[in-house]
Amino acid sequence: MPQHTPDPVDVFAWIDAAESARAQAGLVRTLRPRPETSPLLDLASNDYLGLTRHPETVRGAREAAERWGAGATGSRLVTGTTELHAELESELAAFCGFEAALVLSSGYAANLAAVTALSDRGTLVVSDAGNHASIVDGCRLSRAETAVIPHSDPDTARKTLAAHEGRALLVSDSVFSVDGDAAPLAAYAAAARDEGAALVVDDAHGLGVLGEGGRGALYAAGLAGAPGVVATLTLSKSLGSQGGAVLGPAKVIRHLVNTARTFIFDTGLAPAAAGAALASLRLLRREPERADRAREVAAQLYGRLTASGLTAARPDAAVVSVRAPSASAALQWAADCREAGLSVGCFRPPSVPDGISRLRLTARADLTGDEIDRAVGTILRTAPAGATDR
Repeated sequence: MPQHTPDPVDVFAWIDAAESARAQAGLVRTLRPRPETSPLLDLASNDYLGLTRHPETVRGAREAAERWGAGATGSRLVTGTTELHAELESELAAFCGFEAALVLSSGYAANLAAVTALSDRGTLVVSDAGNHASIVDGCRLSRAETAVIPHSDPDTARKTLAAHEGRALLVSDSVFSVDGDAAPLAAYAAAARDEGAALVVDDAHGLGVLGEGGRGALYAAGLAGAPGVVATLTLSKSLGSQGGAVLGPAKVIRHLVNTARTFIFDTGLAPAAAGAALASLRLLRREPERADRAREVAAQLYGRLTASGLTAARPDAAVVSVRAPSASAALQWAADCREAGLSVGCFRPPSVPDGISRLRLTARADLTGDEIDRAVGTILRTAPAGATDR
């Protein structure tokens, strides 16, 4: 006689309730594969300098893949380091003003590497409340004591560091990804220096936009190459490629090679990505005016949108953040922009620490005057009720 098989228990039943709650809050996220070419005007990507499709960048990727293969073939410490990786690291360090650099598979991995390798259980990590999720996760994984200070508050940073005995790190974005505002790097550096702490700065949104010829926020602040300063950055924004890097004193980089788990146990950056980033870096050296243009476009977008009654954060780099009345309104606003031919970013909780939803605009250096006109007109025409103060 056959035995009855009980119906299996749905161990993921809890996901249904979570999905329902997200839908009611207007926080559902979906993947939207983009086609090879798109009629949409792109103000959503992080391609600040318009280099991801530049012929030199694409050629750098193609030639690297043809020469070195499609993949890195292993971790950097085994077979994943090519002469191309070493060349990129050398030129990145020189361009940004640091002694040495280490390339990783993503900017996320670079932040995890820097924070976890430079701290331990006895370390205090002081982290700005506006920091990127990769820094937050680095703090959690470090097992260090973490003190989250109010956004852009060097006085609290100093007091927090002064109250701690032992090793300490002060960690901050250079330009915060939500509102595009710059961190008080000079004041943070002074607090770290005076209290004997290291300063770790994620320059993902500063490289290619700030500093002389786009050399970054730390270069602009006179902190590049300082003995107590470490920078992280991504190759996927201004350089139009993929990957990340940590820059700092040579002994710090040697330490990461031996201790950073996201470097040691991860497959190396694909040669095509390294080749593309190197090509873009060399292009930026030849055309430093691209950095100025990105900031100019940001200023134009901000000025015209706020003059028409929208609320936006004054941009310090290439991110222009426009506030929406609610998460659902932001989602609909972005959808209406897309329907009208404009692609914009949409930031909602939990991506925004203050709970305020926004449209996030990328001020690309390659935008024309006509494209700026079109973008501004579309955003204003589709603005939801309550988005303007007029």
